Amino acid sequence: MCGLSVFPQRFDLSAAAAVWDVDTPEADRSLGSLLQWSLVQWNDEASRYRLHDLVRLISERRSSPDVLTQAQRRHATYYAGLLQKMNDQYLEGGAAVVESLSWFDAERENIDAGFAWAQRRMGQDEVATQLCVEYPDAGAYVLNLRLHPQDWLSWLQTQLAAARRLADRRGEGAALGNLGLAYADLGDPRKAIEHHEQHLVIAREIGHLQGEANALGNLGLAYAHLGNTQKAIEHHEQYLAIAREIGDRRGEGNALGSLGSACADLGDAHKAIEHYEQHLAVAREIGDRRGEGNALGNLGSAYADLGDPRKAIEHYEQRLVIAREIGDRRGEGNALGNLGNAHADLGDTHKAIEHYEQRLVIAREIGDRRGEGNALGNLSSAYADLGDPHKAIEHYEQRLVIAREIGDRQGEALGSWNLGLLLESQERLAEAVAAMEVRVAFEREIGHPDAEKHAQDVEEIRRRIK
Repeated sequence: MCGLSVFPQRFDLSAAAAVWDVDTPEADRSLGSLLQWSLVQWNDEASRYRLHDLVRLISERRSSPDVLTQAQRRHATYYAGLLQKMNDQYLEGGAAVVESLSWFDAERENIDAGFAWAQRRMGQDEVATQLCVEYPDAGAYVLNLRLHPQDWLSWLQTQLAAARRLADRRGEGAALGNLGLAYADLGDPRKAIEHHEQHLVIAREIGHLQGEANALGNLGLAYAHLGNTQKAIEHHEQYLAIAREIGDRRGEGNALGSLGSACADLGDAHKAIEHYEQHLAVAREIGDRRGEGNALGNLGSAYADLGDPRKAIEHYEQRLVIAREIGDRRGEGNALGNLGNAHADLGDTHKAIEHYEQRLVIAREIGDRRGEGNALGNLSSAYADLGDPHKAIEHYEQRLVIAREIGDRQGEALGSWNLGLLLESQERLAEAVAAMEVRVAFEREIGHPDAEKHAQDVEEIRRRIK
């Protein structure tokens, strides 16, 4: 019974064996005895054991501090390994994606408890400190989908602090890079740049070319979010050069794709297509199906920019097939959203809504809050096109709730602006100005080049208020 109090709720046979540090048959016999005495409970539906609450209190009080610490250390170590298995299963694609997320949900309390123990013991226990570095990397894909963005940020800040305590320079660089991506996802490109630049310094200092390449690529993406396309291109070109130097074909493809996006931002769709086609060729050459799908999706967007929605649809549909084939649920949702946009461009708003609603279902199914918000925003635009402003406003407001909830300031800014445009069309000018000022304030804060242009647009609306 000693040690089982480390489980916050339910646990299975393998976990008990790990905490007791015994083989599975011995753990099975011990749990059988505890079941006979009703000291543990068994749940047939979940196939899990659970320690009786009163027994948990008694166990905690009777266990010596050393015994309890050993059990907590084994518990945290076991669930770090289990988290890695969940992540590996997610990367298998197909039905494994949803299975891995369901597995995570079933073990969520134990994973949270394991990481929380490691956080509390960081700096006092070497294993705990190392686990603080390992947990975020072990479950990167599932954690990014399941943790609230602010909680994920907290995990990554802990990872950084632990890497620094261990004087793990490569780990410190990786943690800084992860934090940069997290801040970018939260709509704070300046903070993202700050962390990616620190990662770049460390990578160059220790001669880690792969880390240097990753940092340069991420800096390029962050500068693109700031609207500084030329600086984005500079960084993507450096990323491309290093990727080719070290033979990182996947990185080469990603850099080409990013350069294509930068050209698209400059309004040069033809040059964007050149880069996307090179990315597509690399992805197919190395069998990178995810990269192939991304390249096809980008090509679809480029053809949409050229005013060729039918060719865009052709590429989006290929992207959708690949996403479904490899089980990339987030990619599937993005493809459906883009197909909706293309059908909207063709004037088929009802078909666009069908695709947006499918995207919304997927986003909610996998816990992709950002994707859910984007789908709601697309639905808002579609209902506005159908002449249903009330339904459009309803969806914009839901989109804004999500953006604020997850701390997506960029999403909040764009959503507020679109809501303001709709309110303006309803002659609700004061409300429109209040909503649109959110974007102006955000763009001024991050130094976006369009901030003052948008501010002038708002002032023109303000002058019309009687």
